[in-house]
Amino acid sequence: MITDGGGIPLAVILTGGNTADVTQLLLLVHAIPPIRGKQGRPRSRPDTVFGDRAYDSRHHRAALRRLGIIPVLARKGTTHGTGLGTIRWVVERSNSWLHQFRRLRVRWERRADIHEAFLSLACALICYRRLQSF
Repeated sequence: MITDGGGIPLAVILTGGNTADVTQLLLLVHAIPPIRGKQGRPRSRPDTVFGDRAYDSRHHRAALRRLGIIPVLARKGTTHGTGLGTIRWVVERSNSWLHQFRRLRVRWERRADIHEAFLSLACALICYRRLQSF
Protein backbone atom coordinates (compact mmCIF):
# COMPACT_ATOMS: atom_id res chain seq x y z
CA MET A 1 0.00 0.00 0.00
CA ILE A 2 1.14 3.54 -0.74
CA THR A 3 -0.57 6.39 1.10
CA ASP A 4 -0.57 10.16 1.13
CA GLY A 5 0.69 12.15 4.12
CA GLY A 6 -2.61 11.73 5.96
CA GLY A 7 -2.84 7.97 5.58
CA ILE A 8 -5.36 7.86 2.72
CA PRO A 9 -4.58 4.82 0.53
CA LEU A 10 -3.57 5.94 -2.96
CA ALA A 11 -2.79 2.53 -4.43
CA VAL A 12 -2.89 -1.06 -3.19
CA ILE A 13 -1.40 -4.14 -4.82
CA LEU A 14 -2.24 -7.68 -3.75
CA THR A 15 0.74 -10.06 -3.57
CA GLY A 16 1.53 -13.40 -2.04
CA GLY A 17 2.12 -13.63 1.67
CA ASN A 18 5.83 -14.30 1.36
CA THR A 19 6.58 -11.59 -1.24
CA ALA A 20 8.92 -8.83 -0.10
CA ASP A 21 7.31 -5.38 -0.02
CA VAL A 22 10.34 -3.82 -1.65
CA THR A 23 9.60 -5.58 -4.95
CA GLN A 24 6.35 -3.61 -5.27
CA LEU A 25 7.67 -0.07 -4.72
CA LEU A 26 7.86 1.05 -8.34
CA LEU A 27 4.64 -0.76 -9.26
CA LEU A 28 2.83 1.10 -6.48
CA VAL A 29 4.22 4.46 -7.60
CA HIS A 30 3.02 3.77 -11.15
CA ALA A 31 -0.39 2.60 -9.85
CA ILE A 32 -1.21 5.98 -8.26
CA PRO A 33 -4.18 7.39 -10.19
CA PRO A 34 -4.20 11.01 -11.37
CA ILE A 35 -5.32 13.30 -8.55
CA ARG A 36 -7.25 16.44 -9.39
CA GLY A 37 -6.30 19.61 -7.65
CA LYS A 38 -5.41 23.02 -8.94
CA GLN A 39 -5.98 23.96 -12.56
CA GLY A 40 -3.87 22.14 -15.07
CA ARG A 41 -2.82 18.57 -15.59
CA PRO A 42 -3.81 16.20 -12.76
CA ARG A 43 -0.87 15.03 -10.66
CA SER A 44 -0.07 11.36 -10.89
CA ARG A 45 3.16 11.23 -8.93
CA PRO A 46 4.14 12.42 -5.47
CA ASP A 47 6.94 14.91 -4.83
CA THR A 48 8.66 12.65 -2.29
CA VAL A 49 8.47 9.02 -1.21
CA PHE A 50 9.31 8.05 2.37
CA GLY A 51 10.39 4.51 3.19
CA ASP A 52 12.19 2.41 5.74
CA ARG A 53 15.52 0.58 5.42
CA ALA A 54 14.06 -2.23 3.32
CA TYR A 55 13.68 0.15 0.36
CA ASP A 56 17.27 1.46 0.50
CA SER A 57 18.99 0.53 -2.75
CA ARG A 58 20.69 2.39 -5.56
CA HIS A 59 18.25 0.93 -8.05
CA HIS A 60 15.18 2.27 -6.24
CA ARG A 61 16.72 5.66 -5.54
CA ALA A 62 17.73 6.07 -9.20
CA ALA A 63 14.35 4.89 -10.50
CA LEU A 64 12.48 7.32 -8.25
CA ARG A 65 14.75 10.18 -9.29
CA ARG A 66 14.14 9.36 -12.97
CA LEU A 67 10.42 9.77 -12.27
CA GLY A 68 11.05 13.18 -10.68
CA ILE A 69 10.43 11.93 -7.15
CA ILE A 70 12.72 12.73 -4.23
CA PRO A 71 13.47 9.47 -2.36
CA VAL A 72 13.66 9.87 1.43
CA LEU A 73 14.67 6.36 2.41
CA ALA A 74 16.38 5.31 5.62
CA ARG A 75 19.92 4.08 4.99
CA LYS A 76 20.89 0.52 5.81
CA GLY A 77 23.50 0.23 8.53
CA THR A 78 22.70 3.56 10.17
CA THR A 79 21.51 3.90 13.72
CA HIS A 80 17.86 4.45 14.54
CA GLY A 81 16.72 7.92 15.41
CA THR A 82 16.94 9.50 11.97
CA GLY A 83 13.46 10.92 12.49
CA LEU A 84 11.97 9.01 9.56
CA GLY A 85 9.82 6.96 11.94
CA THR A 86 7.84 10.07 12.85
CA ILE A 87 6.67 10.18 9.23
CA ARG A 88 6.62 6.45 8.46
CA TRP A 89 4.01 5.64 11.14
CA VAL A 90 1.29 6.96 8.80
CA VAL A 91 1.52 3.82 6.65
CA GLU A 92 1.52 1.58 9.72
CA ARG A 93 -1.63 3.33 10.92
CA SER A 94 -3.25 2.74 7.53
CA ASN A 95 -2.34 -0.94 7.76
CA SER A 96 -4.03 -1.10 11.16
CA TRP A 97 -7.13 0.55 9.63
CA LEU A 98 -7.20 -2.25 7.05
CA HIS A 99 -6.86 -4.88 9.78
CA GLN A 100 -9.97 -3.53 11.49
CA PHE A 101 -11.86 -5.28 8.72
CA ARG A 102 -11.93 -8.85 9.99
CA ARG A 103 -12.15 -10.32 6.52
CA LEU A 104 -8.79 -8.78 5.59
CA ARG A 105 -6.89 -9.65 8.76
CA VAL A 106 -6.51 -13.26 7.63
CA ARG A 107 -7.01 -14.16 4.01
CA TRP A 108 -9.62 -16.89 3.77
CA GLU A 109 -10.56 -16.48 0.11
CA ARG A 110 -8.81 -18.75 -2.32
CA ARG A 111 -9.48 -16.48 -5.29
CA ALA A 112 -7.36 -13.34 -5.46
CA ASP A 113 -10.04 -11.31 -7.24
CA ILE A 114 -12.47 -11.71 -4.34
CA HIS A 115 -9.85 -10.72 -1.77
CA GLU A 116 -8.81 -7.77 -3.92
CA ALA A 117 -12.46 -6.65 -4.11
CA PHE A 118 -12.70 -6.68 -0.30
CA LEU A 119 -9.41 -4.77 -0.14
CA SER A 120 -10.70 -2.11 -2.54
CA LEU A 121 -13.94 -1.81 -0.59
CA ALA A 122 -12.00 -1.39 2.67
CA CYS A 123 -9.84 1.34 1.12
CA ALA A 124 -12.97 3.14 -0.09
CA LEU A 125 -14.45 2.96 3.42
CA ILE A 126 -11.21 4.32 4.91
CA CYS A 127 -11.33 7.26 2.47
CA TYR A 128 -15.00 7.88 3.26
CA ARG A 129 -14.40 7.84 7.00
CA ARG A 130 -11.45 10.24 6.70
CA LEU A 131 -13.46 12.63 4.55
CA GLN A 132 -16.39 12.40 6.96
CA SER A 133 -14.16 13.44 9.87
CA PHE A 134 -13.32 16.74 8.16
